[in-house]
Amino acid sequence: MNRIRKGDDVMVTAGRDKGRRGTVLRIVDEEHVLVEGVNKVKKHQRPNPMKGVTAAIIDKEMPLHVSNVALFNPTSRKPDRVGIRVMEDGRRVRFFKSNGENVDV
Repeated sequence: MNRIRKGDDVMVTAGRDKGRRGTVLRIVDEEHVLVEGVNKVKKHQRPNPMKGVTAAIIDKEMPLHVSNVALFNPTSRKPDRVGIRVMEDGRRVRFFKSNGENVDV
């Protein structure tokens, strides 16, 4: 079970964008996530008349390593570590390590 999933509200804990918050747009692979509005780079785009693309410099989000983001805890208003707990009925749920609250309801 992944500790960080698509749609989660995360905060960047290391790097150029440390302290910024965003939503996970997609999981790129096992170790990388794409976060909305974070780790933006400028891409020089070449024109392609066949596809109708004009030349431009576009802003684009690049993937971040999972170790550089942490799930945002709304009660403490801070980034928090996540653990996995098995419930009595056999379901596996994520919980915040600081206060023990379940992330998934």
